[in-house]
Amino acid sequence: MSVIGKFVAPNVSVRNFAKIGAALQASKSNRNYFTYTQELSQPLDRKPEFLTAKQAFEKCLKSGQTVYAQGAAATPVPLLDAMTEVGKDGNLRDIKVVHMHTERDAKYVAPEYKDIFRSVSLFMAANVRKSVAEGRSDAIPIFLQDIPKLFHRKIIKPDIALIQVSPPDQHGYCSLGTSVDCVRAALVNSQVIIAQVNINMPRTFGDAIIHVSHVDYAVEDNTPLPEHGGKPASPEETKIGQLIGENLVVDGATLQMGIGSIPDAVLSALKNHKDLGIHSEMFSVGVIDLVKRGCVTNNRKKFHKGRIVGSFLVGNRDLYDFVDNNPFIEMLEIDYVNNTHVVSLLPDMTAINSCIEVDLTGQICADSIGTRMFSGFGGQVDFIRGAAEAVDGRGKPIIALVSTTKRNESKIVPTLKVGAGVVTTRAHVNYVVTEQGIANLFGKTLRQRAYELIKISHPDHRESLEKAAFERLKCMPAP
Repeated sequence: MSVIGKFVAPNVSVRNFAKIGAALQASKSNRNYFTYTQELSQPLDRKPEFLTAKQAFEKCLKSGQTVYAQGAAATPVPLLDAMTEVGKDGNLRDIKVVHMHTERDAKYVAPEYKDIFRSVSLFMAANVRKSVAEGRSDAIPIFLQDIPKLFHRKIIKPDIALIQVSPPDQHGYCSLGTSVDCVRAALVNSQVIIAQVNINMPRTFGDAIIHVSHVDYAVEDNTPLPEHGGKPASPEETKIGQLIGENLVVDGATLQMGIGSIPDAVLSALKNHKDLGIHSEMFSVGVIDLVKRGCVTNNRKKFHKGRIVGSFLVGNRDLYDFVDNNPFIEMLEIDYVNNTHVVSLLPDMTAINSCIEVDLTGQICADSIGTRMFSGFGGQVDFIRGAAEAVDGRGKPIIALVSTTKRNESKIVPTLKVGAGVVTTRAHVNYVVTEQGIANLFGKTLRQRAYELIKISHPDHRESLEKAAFERLKCMPAP
C-alpha cells in the first residue's frame, strides 16, 4: 500500500485523499487568490504529480539552473542522488546546488561531476569539505539569521527546491519535520518544488506546515532519517557540563545549545533545575529527559510560553519520536529563532556554543582550521550577541571547549592559525569554559584576558602560553 493510502491519517484511504484533491480542483473558475498566493499553508486548486525521483528531474532539470536542497536530518538524499544521475545522463552543465549542512554522501560533488554541479554551502558539513578545499565547491560566510534574506532579496533564485516531508494529513497538510530553518524562504521563491514523502519524517508544527498542493512533483521514499548522538561524554566534557550547569545556568534560564557531547553533558548536569526554557536553532536528545523530569517547562518565557522553540534537528530515533506530532515543540524559521533582538528578550538567556580554537585575547575561530574551511558561522554570533544584549541584564554568552585536541595540542593558543577565520570577536566573548575552569573575559584588558585563559588551559601547556603572553602582550608571568 502506498504512503498516501496507509499513512495520510487514521481512517483516510487513497480514495479519500483523491476526494481531497478533487475538492481542491473543484472551483476552477475565474482567477482568485487561491491560484497565486505563495503562502505555503494556503491550499491551492492543484495537486502534485506522483513520480519516481528520476522522472521528476527528467521533467524539470536543465543546465544553468539553481537547485536548493533542504538539510540536516531532512536531507532528501534519494532526490539528490536522482538529480546527480539525471545530470550525468543528460550531459547537463553548470547546475548550482545550494544548501545548509547536509547528511550522508553528496555524490554531486565528486570530481567527475565538477562541470555538471557546483555545491554552494550556507553552512558546511563533512560531505563537502574536500570539494570546497579543492575548489570544486563554494561556501558563503553568513549568520544563520541572515540566510533567508538571500532568497527574499533574490540573491539566490532557486529554479528547483528539494524537500522531504511527512505524508499529508486529512486536510492535505504535510510537515517539513526536522528542518524548517531557511526552507520556507527558499520554497516561496522557487519555481518548482519536488518533495520526498517519507513516513519516517516526524510531523512538527509552527512554520513546518506546507500544504501538499504547493508541491509540483511528489516522490514516495521511506528511507530512514540519519541518526547522530548517543556517544557518551568524555570525562573532560562531563566536567565542562558540570561547571556550566552548576555555576552558570540558573533556574528559569532559557537555553540555546547545539548538538554534540558538550551540550548533552550540560543537559545531564541540569536534572535538579526548575522552569528551564529552550529557544535554540537546534537541540538534542538530552532535552527529552529534562522534559520528562519537569525541569524544562518554558514557563517563564513571555512569548512561546510553555513551548520548546527550535528550527532544525539532527538526533536519533528517540528525538524524532519525541518531536513527532508534539504540540510542545514549535519549529520556526531561522530568521526569527536566531534573531538577536528576539533572543535578547528571553529570560536569563544562556547561550552555549563551541569552537575550534581561542587565542589569548579571546578571538574565537569556529569555522575553519587555518585556511581550510570546516563548517560555517552558524548561529554562534546570533545567540552570543543576543545573550550579551539581554534586556533583563542576566544573559550569559558561553563558549565551551575541551582544552586540548586528541593529539594533546592546546586549543587555547597564542595566536590563531594563519588564515583562521574569526567568527566571534574578542569584544563579543564573555565566558570561556574548559574542563579546567571558567574564564570571564568581560571588561578585562588584553593582559587580564590572557591570564584568565591560561588558567583554564591544560596544565601541560600553561608554561608555553605564559611565555607567549609575555612576548605578545608583555604580560608578566602569572602570580
